[in-house]
Amino acid sequence: MRLGVLDIGSNTVHLLLVDAHIGAKPEAFASHKRPLSLVKYLDDDGAITAEGQQELLGFISEAVRFAARHRAEDMLSFCTSAVREAANGAEVLALVENETGVELTELTGAQESAMTFFAVRRWRGWSAGHILNFDIGGGSFELAYGQYELPSTALSVPLGAGRLTREWLPESYADGAAPSKAQIKALRSYVREEFEAVRREFPSLNRHTEITATSKTFRSLARMTGAAPSAEGPYVPRTLAYRDLKPLVKQLGEMTAAERAKLPGVSAMRSAQVYAGAVAAEAAMRAFEVEELRICPWALREGLILRRLDALSREAGVEIPHAPAVGHVDLARELRRPTHKDVKALAVEHARA
Repeated sequence: MRLGVLDIGSNTVHLLLVDAHIGAKPEAFASHKRPLSLVKYLDDDGAITAEGQQELLGFISEAVRFAARHRAEDMLSFCTSAVREAANGAEVLALVENETGVELTELTGAQESAMTFFAVRRWRGWSAGHILNFDIGGGSFELAYGQYELPSTALSVPLGAGRLTREWLPESYADGAAPSKAQIKALRSYVREEFEAVRREFPSLNRHTEITATSKTFRSLARMTGAAPSAEGPYVPRTLAYRDLKPLVKQLGEMTAAERAKLPGVSAMRSAQVYAGAVAAEAAMRAFEVEELRICPWALREGLILRRLDALSREAGVEIPHAPAVGHVDLARELRRPTHKDVKALAVEHARA
């Protein structure tokens, strides 16, 4: 089936269409996205303005037509911190449904974290053992840890790249200026203290724990430190090492947004906030004593797609067929069959009789 996933994020609004079938890997078919920073449309009370609401309605209407034109059979629609934290978030959700017929699901931070972890687990498989995953969004930073398909610990903290830039580096956010030394010191101190507190919410990591990262920010940081470009596809292994990230953070802090946009993996749209994202990534890796992490190409959207396919499988009562196995044993029949010891005992009893 062709499935659409509509993602209303902090920096972009994105519709992804995938061809997805039960038991198969989802394959991207087409996408439609637009830069739309809803936080730029907040008034003094933290509510999304009428102009921002109209921008959102316009894109969602486009997305619905795009999905219909490409014969999508189902569409998942969700929003994250940008709408979740708006003072009039509930009213905006109701307006979207009334005007477009699209029911946006408002994900909590913990749900975002858990569904992203779920996607990572499916991508990495069971050979990964325990997983700790980091994800940097525009408004929040998600962390999740566990050994099963869903995490045992899932947190979302207000340390997203856009939020940190907006609140701690206002000149960088407004016009792309390089931050001052005082701003850098204050930002790094704040982020470090926050992650030290977050670390206490997680158990000790054993040496078999696999550390992974998702999101555009982590992919950009990996690219700037030598990872393969996205054009080489999702199967090329990509990593981010702490020893490479640390000097990169210092370099980015000395640059303007325009200068950062010339670096590999950095788009003009995200160049103003990539420095704050790098500071958050460095602080997280330091707090958890991570020397290197793996970049995972699947994240929240894929997690929701896979969860939806699982639900459809259960609803349809789909049974996964299997071929006859070599050495197959009917355990129910074997439990009813007397054992060798039982047969011998019966023979002795019969002789005595």
